[in-house]
Amino acid sequence: MVKIALLVRLEAKPGKVADVEDFLRDGLPLVQEEPDTTVWFALRMGPHSFGIFDAFDSDRGLQAHMTGKVAAALMERAGELFSEPPKIERVEVLAAKLPPVEEGNEL
Repeated sequence: MVKIALLVRLEAKPGKVADVEDFLRDGLPLVQEEPDTTVWFALRMGPHSFGIFDAFDSDRGLQAHMTGKVAAALMERAGELFSEPPKIERVEVLAAKLPPVEEGNEL
């Protein structure tokens, strides 16, 4: 069961909206390589506002994600893509509904 999560708020620089969309879409294959990242969503919340929501079963999964490829790429490109530093909030998951995991069929 997911217990902890990250909510990352991102504000695109003027003229960088399409680049931010591409960056977030390109993050999916990287995060799919992270077995301890239970769920990951790239979000568009407004004309220039974006976000990432990801959840983990344990602190170990969160730490692996924070030192993984997606986090490194986010920090590497933050100055180029975003008008302010990413706002990363650790949040507690109180309840969640996820699809059942079938044997041989991971999320």
